[in-house]
Amino acid sequence: MTQLIALLQAGIMFGTVILYGSTGETLAEKSGNLNLGVPGIMYLGGIVGLMGVFFYEMNNPEPNKLVCILIAMASAFLAATLGGLIFSVLTITLRTNQIVTGLALTIFAGGFANFFGGSLNRLAGGVGQISVATTSSAFRASLPFAQDLPPVLGMLLGFGFMVYLAVAVALFVDWFINRTSIGLNLRAVGENPGTADAAGIKVILYKYLATCIGAGISGLGGLFYVMDYTKGTWDSDGGIERLGWLAVALVIFSGWKPKKGIWGAYLFGMLFWLFFYIPDLTRRSMELFKMLPYLVTIIVLVVVSMRRRRENEPPAGLGIPYFREER
Repeated sequence: MTQLIALLQAGIMFGTVILYGSTGETLAEKSGNLNLGVPGIMYLGGIVGLMGVFFYEMNNPEPNKLVCILIAMASAFLAATLGGLIFSVLTITLRTNQIVTGLALTIFAGGFANFFGGSLNRLAGGVGQISVATTSSAFRASLPFAQDLPPVLGMLLGFGFMVYLAVAVALFVDWFINRTSIGLNLRAVGENPGTADAAGIKVILYKYLATCIGAGISGLGGLFYVMDYTKGTWDSDGGIERLGWLAVALVIFSGWKPKKGIWGAYLFGMLFWLFFYIPDLTRRSMELFKMLPYLVTIIVLVVVSMRRRRENEPPAGLGIPYFREER
């Protein structure tokens, strides 16, 4: 029972990282932009958020927890949004290949984050010595009522506020896409930008906003990973990148529906760490279990392609650059 609860906790924690990335990427893909730079954008959110509060805490003997949270979240969101803006300029204005650009952004941002993460470690006195204890504790603090719940519920609900924020953001984006006029315009841009343009919808503006805001949301996943899982330190083990690719896979798994992505993210999170809770695994068997999240995605892709339901298919204009002259 204890191991099951621990697996659920790990699934929720790592699923939250995936959920932020998936929700942001879903918003971008609804506009027709395929951004495979999600792992890199999550790197940007994590490292810039960490840098912002590191310099604030280093120069402040009594840092305010609320200010720490605001600095970290604002820095992460803005840095990730800038990454989305770079991607948008290259793919929307300059019309570069979206897949190649996204992969290049991931490689660049990963190097950028690890370079500055290493610099922070040296500045702080060594690996693991980065001191943002106040910020990390503020992010990891459980909700007050969790302490009054029975032990099992207390363990399952004793997470920081960003876990619940991720669910709220996913539900809001789902409602926005499906229930508002702006969201319906966004879907029209993703399905057929030429028709949307003829109807007076500002296609380029919608693509820019969806991609940049989606990138900002994805960047919060990287911040959550740094502040919650690594407790305010930086490591270059590639954990953010692995979870970023799972976030991209979750978009397909959920059928481009953020609401379905919530339980899918937690499932991916549990599958991501399932090998750790199975006793007597050999190293070879362990590597096989690490493949489970990706294997599940492949199975879902096969099933979806066989059923061919329109509601489970990507936007018709996904990944296709829009040339107004060819309308």
